[in-house]
Amino acid sequence: MAHTPVDVGDQLRLLVAELNRKLRAHSAVMDLTRSQSAVISALDRLGPTSTADLARAHGMRQQSMAAIVAALTDAELIRGSPDPSDRRRTLLDLTPKARTALDTGRLQRADWLSQAVSRALTDDEVNRLGEVLPLLQRVADQP
Repeated sequence: MAHTPVDVGDQLRLLVAELNRKLRAHSAVMDLTRSQSAVISALDRLGPTSTADLARAHGMRQQSMAAIVAALTDAELIRGSPDPSDRRRTLLDLTPKARTALDTGRLQRADWLSQAVSRALTDDEVNRLGEVLPLLQRVADQP
C-alpha cells in the first residue's frame, strides 16, 4: 500500500506530539509553563540574550516577555548581566541551577526513550528505525 505525503505527514505529526507528551511526562525536573520552558530552551540554544530579542523570537510583546523573565528570575533559573558591548542593555542567561535541571531532564528523557525503544521493538526493528532517522532529519531540516 502506497503512502501519500499527506498521510505520512499527518501520522508523523500525531506521533511526534504523542512522543513529546510522554517525554515531558517523564521529566519532572522543572515545573514550568510552556512559555517559561520556551525561554529556557531559547537561552540554552542562543546563549545570553536580551528580553527584547527573546520577545521578538517568540512573537510576543516585550512586556509579556518581561513577566516570563521575572518569574524565571524569581525562580533563580535565569539572571541578567550588563551587555559588554552596550552597558545599557541587560543580557539574560541561564543560572547553574537551570543548567543542572536541563541536563537532568535531558538524561531522564533519553533514559525513558531508550527504554521504551528497547521494550517496544525487536533488535531488527531498532536497526530499521535507525535507518529511518536520516530521512526524518532531512524532513526536519526543511524551512
